[in-house]
Amino acid sequence: MEPKDLRKLLETRLQHDDRELTYNQEDEKLRIETKTSGKGMSLSLNGLAAKYDERKETLLDEIVHHVEETLKAMNDNQQLSGSESNIFPVIRSASFPSETEAGVSLVYDEHTAETRIYYALDLGKSYRLIDQDWLEKEGMTKETLQEVSKFNVRSLSTDMKTDSVAGCTFYFINTNDGYDASRVLNHSLLEHMSSKAKGELAVAIPHQDVLIFADIENERGYDALAQLTMHFFSNGLVPVTGLPFIYEDGRLEPVFILAKNKPKEDQ
Repeated sequence: MEPKDLRKLLETRLQHDDRELTYNQEDEKLRIETKTSGKGMSLSLNGLAAKYDERKETLLDEIVHHVEETLKAMNDNQQLSGSESNIFPVIRSASFPSETEAGVSLVYDEHTAETRIYYALDLGKSYRLIDQDWLEKEGMTKETLQEVSKFNVRSLSTDMKTDSVAGCTFYFINTNDGYDASRVLNHSLLEHMSSKAKGELAVAIPHQDVLIFADIENERGYDALAQLTMHFFSNGLVPVTGLPFIYEDGRLEPVFILAKNKPKEDQ
């Protein structure tokens, strides 16, 4: 599907008396703004259009739900103080914007060469990324934000689905609670998976709503991991990285899966 065609579908679904929809043809971005508050968000249609052919109405429903909940969150008055148990880290790609559309710096930390850690207040059906102005207004330090979010992510369920692919064991966390990828920050979980691995432990964070562990026991396992990671990366509404990691000595090292199925560390 072409971005202009997806634009028409979304405009039909997102029309509202209190909304203004504008389209930047050069950047292929659709801007949805609430008239009364002036707050809004933009959708990059190039990447979304590429996913539509495979997921069609399911993808469209997810985009519309995401927009509706995000706009609702923007126009509600949220507070960090007293809501510490609802603050979570969220994993994003290293190319994710470092500031809001209004130019306010988002609070984030570097994670790997491919990923960053942002912070969000969970609102039930959606969440709001925490920016520097909001943090300062509430009188909360970044250190407190880091501490409470990492504590909260350890409280999340780690139930997994298991599958055998190419003679290797793959584990999938896919609860769709918005924080599946965030569970990669649970150090105890990583150590547990490492201790039970018979071969080399690989980790993939293809998009926000899945975390993959792979116990790689043979060369074919690397190829299977690369294909699975790219499949999820291509279909996720919030993609993170198509590059898997090897977990070793408490560190996540990005790897390229080469044609001969042999991993080479990304320098």
